[in-house]
Amino acid sequence: MRKESLVVRCKRRFVVTTDSNHADPIADNLLVRQFVQSEKNKVWTTDITYLWAMQGWVYLAVVIDLYSRRIVGWSIDEHMETSLVKRVLNMAINLRNPE
Repeated sequence: MRKESLVVRCKRRFVVTTDSNHADPIADNLLVRQFVQSEKNKVWTTDITYLWAMQGWVYLAVVIDLYSRRIVGWSIDEHMETSLVKRVLNMAINLRNPE
């Protein structure tokens, strides 16, 4: 291995980052896995993920209309705070004008 300049790369240990043992209130599951919808703007779903960019990690938040499967709002920021969520929801509301 030394002759070929090969080195061992160990697999990184999985780290759990979710703490499910808390006393905080848990929201009811109103969707109950009914992902197929018959009307637009009736059910939106959201997600936040992080991406590596040239300047470091950034957070991407999206809102998806389950009827059309289209992204109706999105926002990127360097932090995952309330302002990120407010911007993405405002974009979706302004674009779709739901009831």
